[in-house]
Amino acid sequence: MTEEPKIFGLRVTANREDQVMDFVGSNAKRKGLEVFSVIKPHGMRGYIFLEAASKTDAEQAAFNVPYARGILPNTIEYGEIEHMLEQVKKEMNIQKSDIVEIISGPFKRENAKVTRIDRQKEEVVVELLEAAVPIPITVKMDAVKVIRRETGGIGEEE
Repeated sequence: MTEEPKIFGLRVTANREDQVMDFVGSNAKRKGLEVFSVIKPHGMRGYIFLEAASKTDAEQAAFNVPYARGILPNTIEYGEIEHMLEQVKKEMNIQKSDIVEIISGPFKRENAKVTRIDRQKEEVVVELLEAAVPIPITVKMDAVKVIRRETGGIGEEE
């Protein structure tokens, strides 16, 4: 009877996740360890996740790997990281000139107007409405929600 695979977090040097994943994957293969997957979570730097049969397998796969800082003491429940793994490409319904509310970050609960959209980077450039001087701020698309849409009706600037 085999045990249910567990998910272990591995702390790594930020921006070195891909390199560590390669090393850990080849270590597991070379040593014949029961490591089933190595995952880089979306939107989280400094960690990767290993799905392995045991903590020993996970530790052996990460042993002597450059930029690996150590396995976290507790296992991770799938539900805790599910939103980082199943990266569903949702179409953001944001348009230029929309009035949005910033829902996370230092400008949380501020209203702003969208001035530019970068769909590749999933970012929007907004200008705070309450600011005395309009300063462009770049935020992630998922950090804003549309609260009012400027329609192309009468009274809009040409």
